[in-house]
Amino acid sequence: MDKTINGSTLRKMFEGAFSLVEENKKVIDALNVFPVPDGDTGTNMSLTLKSAASEMSACESNTIESICVSFNRGALKGARGNSGVITSQIIKGISSVLMSCETEITMKDFAKAVQNGCDMAYKAVTVPKEGTILTVIRALADQAKSACKTAKTFEEFLSDTLAYGEAVLQTTPDMLPVLKKAGVVDAGGRGLVTIFSGFYKALTGQMADIEFNDNVEKDVTSEEIHVNYQSLADIKYAYCTEFFVINIYEKTTDADINILRNRLLEIGDCVLCIGDLQLIKVHVHTNEPNRALGYALQLGELNGVKIENMLEQNRQLRKQQEKEPMKEYGLIAVAAGDGLNGVFKDIDVDYVISGGQTMNPSANDIATAADKVNAKNIFVLPNNKNIIMSAEQANDITDKNLIVIPTKSIPEGISAVLAFDANSSIEDNKSNMIEAVNSVKSGSVTYAVRTTNVDGLDVKVGDIMGLDEHSVLTVGKDVNETTVDLIKKIVNASASNLTLFYGEGVTEDDSATLQSKLEEAFPDLDVSMVYGGQPVYYYIISIE
Repeated sequence: MDKTINGSTLRKMFEGAFSLVEENKKVIDALNVFPVPDGDTGTNMSLTLKSAASEMSACESNTIESICVSFNRGALKGARGNSGVITSQIIKGISSVLMSCETEITMKDFAKAVQNGCDMAYKAVTVPKEGTILTVIRALADQAKSACKTAKTFEEFLSDTLAYGEAVLQTTPDMLPVLKKAGVVDAGGRGLVTIFSGFYKALTGQMADIEFNDNVEKDVTSEEIHVNYQSLADIKYAYCTEFFVINIYEKTTDADINILRNRLLEIGDCVLCIGDLQLIKVHVHTNEPNRALGYALQLGELNGVKIENMLEQNRQLRKQQEKEPMKEYGLIAVAAGDGLNGVFKDIDVDYVISGGQTMNPSANDIATAADKVNAKNIFVLPNNKNIIMSAEQANDITDKNLIVIPTKSIPEGISAVLAFDANSSIEDNKSNMIEAVNSVKSGSVTYAVRTTNVDGLDVKVGDIMGLDEHSVLTVGKDVNETTVDLIKKIVNASASNLTLFYGEGVTEDDSATLQSKLEEAFPDLDVSMVYGGQPVYYYIISIE
């Protein structure tokens, strides 16, 4: 085993990291210490790495610099949730050091890169908390610095580093009481150790033939690929080409699918080539769609062919923008549920990104939405604490000026929008919107997905839970009773309006029954029931 690695090996290590996290994402999700059905740490880390690996797959060069640049760019664009954003910052730190290595990476180089990843991760978090992914990356960085001086091979260096990271991960319950109560290690820390395990497995040949595109179910459309239509110069390849290969010839092999992918990489970018000997899905941006189709015809028949001229789309967009001069301000909100989407559109939000708990939009999703809004300055309402960091990171992807209002719930987002004034300055709007956020109290009612003790309450699987912005306040067996009990705990004497957004699975009759109970229990409040259609939560509660 060598003491250094080259660009080809680094590519395999990055692919190995994604492959192993993807394989174990449900295990990582299950480490979520809270009983609410939103354990998505593994999913968010996997989606972040999927974006990084997909971007890297379009990189035709095996130079260390090009691999690092593409993997880092993909991680930045695909970062989802706090765990995904922190992961992307670790990747950014590692990549920025390694890309300066010309033809080989030494153990000392890699140790320096991991330390830089650690530094980037701590900078990304406003109030760093130990017992989390931050503790684990610091442990990995410390051990890498030591191991690079004593290890005789790169394999030994990674093995020593990984073993120490795992040992420190096992101590995270001693640092965070909530982990100890749940009897689990930190989910983000487990995800990070899984990433480094992927590095090690790929390096040692345990994942010698990683074909991440073939092993991942992904349905990419042109909407998911970030293209800046603002300038013709930004469009290197004019034709967005999509099709399926069906009735695949008997002589076709899995190797032929890989050859097709490589040929597509030679004539374009944003390449997707996934499937098996039954069906292959292809997506590519190219100036030669005829060659893409020709290559595919060697494997089987074509179906569902769609070729879009992105240059013409750009021209049409420009014409539209000339008719409608760019506004000074725009508004973007994140919400899950057609009812909530309609609420935000009714109060003049320009674009609603579908997402929220368990399905956090990526930084790229937010940047793409910003590019679609015809405004210079765009206020972003994440409406979930796990989306705020992604929204802030989106500023690095779009040319628009994004002002992120750190809303952590739907009621906060609505309150912020209502405080917006198109005739005020950015600073005044930001101040007024944040003040409005602080004036509303939020609550939610959902069900427990695990048995645990949280916030001093015993919770069993299937129990109904009432939560405020910070913790679980009440637990019961009946949705309506739990909802009434929660409101009693969070309402104050100054409140005058009580609004409940009812989710999917709650009927209009159900909501009407609860409204009657609430009007009886809180005669001084104006009670309103609004269809939200949100998943996971029976009710989202707003008190003003």
